[in-house]
Amino acid sequence: QVQLVESGGGLVQAGGSLRLSCAASGRTFSGYTMGWFRQAPGKAREFVARIRRSDGNTLYSDSVKGRFTISRDNAKNTVYLQMNSLKPEDTAVYYCAAVPTGSNSFDYWGQGTQVTVSS
Repeated sequence: QVQLVESGGGLVQAGGSLRLSCAASGRTFSGYTMGWFRQAPGKAREFVARIRRSDGNTLYSDSVKGRFTISRDNAKNTVYLQMNSLKPEDTAVYYCAAVPTGSNSFDYWGQGTQVTVSS
């Protein structure tokens, strides 16, 4: 069992930056591939980024590539999403998720943190 808690969301102007954090507890942090998803009002939840457990490889959706950076600090059991050059269309609830070792799916999810980008 693992619990994920996101923080760092808030209100920002277009072009601004935010850094989201996701603290994991339970199973050792190094045992998880970690990802970020988001859901805007009236839209389906979409993939944003992930960082692979095995080698730290990162993957981003085309919509955020070059603007967002996912990273992790295993010693702190925390994954981050640095969001730069924010756009109004980035407005969404952002969710942290974890893939346990041996799984192909994001089995654990945080409660979400709101990011609102004004124009």
